[in-house]
Amino acid sequence: MQDHDPTAQLVKMANQIGTFFQAQSPDNATLATDAIAAHLKSFWAPSMRVQLIRALEGGTATHLLPIVASAVRSHRANLLPGGPREPADRKEQFPQGGGDAG
Repeated sequence: MQDHDPTAQLVKMANQIGTFFQAQSPDNATLATDAIAAHLKSFWAPSMRVQLIRALEGGTATHLLPIVASAVRSHRANLLPGGPREPADRKEQFPQGGGDAG
């Protein structure tokens, strides 16, 4: 039953995100793909991002919009758990009294 396929649901949600951001930047595919990836990174659980990446790479995300597929492929490393900016606040943590003032 297709309605209960979790990958199909992720593809549907990703396509909705892609449609929105593509409409926001119809003449700038780079801006749209960056925005799609940033949204997935900010609002999707790591497990959801991994499942979408695996489906895309495994050929089972056949209904994924090209703009979304491009966003996932071009930002793959950042979308994976433990990617370059995971967790987002890691760089912002300083030891107590460890500021550079004074």
